[in-house]
Amino acid sequence: MHAKREGPAVDQILLGDSLELLPGFASGSFQLIYIDPPFNTGRTQVRRTLQAVHEEDGPRVGFQGRRYRTELLAESSYRDSFDDYLAFLSPRLEQAHRLLTTEGTFYFHIDYRESHHCKLLLDEIFGRECFLNEIIWAYDYGARTKRRWPAKHDTILVYVKDPAAYLFDGEQVDREPYMAPGLVTPEKAARGKLPTDVWWHTIVATGGHEKTGYPTQKPEGIVRRMVQASTRPGDWCLDFFAGSGTLGSVAAKLGRHYVLIDSNPEAVEVMRARLDATQADAGRPARAAQE
Repeated sequence: MHAKREGPAVDQILLGDSLELLPGFASGSFQLIYIDPPFNTGRTQVRRTLQAVHEEDGPRVGFQGRRYRTELLAESSYRDSFDDYLAFLSPRLEQAHRLLTTEGTFYFHIDYRESHHCKLLLDEIFGRECFLNEIIWAYDYGARTKRRWPAKHDTILVYVKDPAAYLFDGEQVDREPYMAPGLVTPEKAARGKLPTDVWWHTIVATGGHEKTGYPTQKPEGIVRRMVQASTRPGDWCLDFFAGSGTLGSVAAKLGRHYVLIDSNPEAVEVMRARLDATQADAGRPARAAQE
């Protein structure tokens, strides 16, 4: 006898392999699914927890000329490499397709090394007619090379469950300034415009309030656009490579619900601390403790 599949009842942070946990949810449980899986770079990703310590002759200069030094409190790492990346992703993407509502949208965040291979796989699973957008997130940080054009963007592939029924509410998305405000009316310039499929957005600032220290953490600003456009208040959102929990934090702030899954115990601890603080700030009940 098969275990009964159920939709989520409370906001959840789950520790475990997504391939084992996802089949436990009923089909059509989630309005939005966003994943930022390992990029298969072959590199070791490192999480560092730093602390700034005031010191009169410290090597760094901060606000109002105060000098300080940084202390390394902790460091951990994981290997971002798979022998067969598409074989790893495929059954998980099939679950994502099953779990979306009819109006649902899937946002798949990847880098340029794998995006073309992943799009072909997603075309097979969702259908080419369900491909909605290729979003380019452009930023400016990290090392630069003089041997080629420096790579300073990630790709977000957007698919819908049903191309005739998906939800997209651009009126709810935070506007951005016109690049040439003098070419539009003052009213339009004051309101701003809907972002295009190229998103210029900074990374998570080292000293910013969002910073958790988790490697590959993505800024809330880019995920916020997805949640605003593709969900309504009260809808359910899923991230099964949840890392630092950015989707959950955004969902809680916007009045949506979330399920976050990760196989890394350290990620789960980071998410729990972050989401408990977010829930408290938003005036929402504490999430249910989950293992």
